[in-house]
Amino acid sequence: MRLLFASVLCLTTSVALAQGAPTTAKAHAIVVLPEQATWGPTPAVLPPGAKLAVLEGDPTAPGPYTMRLRMPDHYRIPPHFHPSTEHVTVVKGTFKVGMGEKFDASAMTTLPAGTFAALDPGVRHFAEAEGETILQLHGDGPWSLTYVNAADDPRGRAR
Repeated sequence: MRLLFASVLCLTTSVALAQGAPTTAKAHAIVVLPEQATWGPTPAVLPPGAKLAVLEGDPTAPGPYTMRLRMPDHYRIPPHFHPSTEHVTVVKGTFKVGMGEKFDASAMTTLPAGTFAALDPGVRHFAEAEGETILQLHGDGPWSLTYVNAADDPRGRAR
């Protein structure tokens, strides 16, 4: 009996190892060349004038996402915060960022192309583009933004 049990256990283990770990999705790769990004309107929570390209995932749903935000010169985002960590890479242009609950141009730090930043959930900050600026944003969704001053929220106004 012990020999039969040992044989079945070895056979079951061998089959399981040969099959590998169970997977729910096939491995894949995503490659988006700069000229292949599909730019569209931004969510209504952002001020009008910028464009957004989703590169990976769905920023409105749980799970990883990567998106790019293309802003014209002098595009401003009033003081706001996010419920999850915001990961930002400046891909092109210059992005100026300040910390706090009131927009203060004299308190901004200039972030040139190539800069990476990560802001913890709830960190109040504001920003402005200098020249056409492209940011890459990534994290775990859903992505959202809350304005410190509700009057700064562009939703409900004509876009």
